[in-house]
Amino acid sequence: MSWQPVAKTVWQGRDDSAEASNAKRIFQTIRQPSHFTPVSSAIALIGFACDEGVRRNQGRQGAAQAPDMLRKALANMATHSGHERLVDMGSVYVEDDQLEEGQQALSDAVVTCQQAGMRTLVLGGGHETAWAHGRGILEAFPNERVAVINLDAHLDLRKAEWATSGTPFRQLANYCADHAREFQYACFGVSRAANTQALFDEAERLNATLVDDLHFHLDALSALEQVLAQADRVYLTIDLDVLPAAEMPAVSAPAALGVPARDLLPAIERICRSGKLQAADLVEFNPHYDRDGQGAKLAARLAWQIAHWWA
Repeated sequence: MSWQPVAKTVWQGRDDSAEASNAKRIFQTIRQPSHFTPVSSAIALIGFACDEGVRRNQGRQGAAQAPDMLRKALANMATHSGHERLVDMGSVYVEDDQLEEGQQALSDAVVTCQQAGMRTLVLGGGHETAWAHGRGILEAFPNERVAVINLDAHLDLRKAEWATSGTPFRQLANYCADHAREFQYACFGVSRAANTQALFDEAERLNATLVDDLHFHLDALSALEQVLAQADRVYLTIDLDVLPAAEMPAVSAPAALGVPARDLLPAIERICRSGKLQAADLVEFNPHYDRDGQGAKLAARLAWQIAHWWA
């Protein structure tokens, strides 16, 4: 496991600055400190280059290449309100089976950034990213009610001998139980066909808020209002397999049905504009299965919207 800054060559794009002083793209406005130095009131962009959680969960590997691929897709997008706050803090690179060490490194980085007044936008990696990112938020705000909102086809509440991409929310639930904290978990876009009854039983035991893929367009916003009302802070995690395979082919487990991006975006906007969003991540992108950069562009657009609406 190692922590490294991102190569300057990752952030490149079209230069339109001759047209006007504000004709800028993200590669021209993102800040890249040479050392891991938090910047107050900024958005910390952090990569978690990891395949081990997906491998342990018997998924299609390739997510370790995702952070830099998503950075490249984001680089050429126009800079508008909010994007000038992005600071690239580098990536955790998880080698071999050192998943737990990598997760601890990411949690520590998230705590450091959050306590310095930053928000965190993490590019995974598999959904094992969520255990590290979510734990960091819980540790940074030990006395506040943190709602975990998961946009995902899967509940990721698996019981396993070790951490995988399918266990992060069970791990967060156990963390909250160990620290006498309420676990506030909501999963929007969940597929009945992709989760066993045992997982739904576990979600019921945890009193989770669930909105399935079939009813997302009808029920998501009203359910979301209830979740937001009960939270002091929100951690939003977006598993890209919540999207239909036709829109997002480049994931470990493509969705047969999924929730279209146009249906997801109003929910994401509401979360961002709530004033409670403290952290967000996008996970499970797998460049090996992308088609003409289609998936990378869509994932990067979601990251672009989050940074913009966060402003």
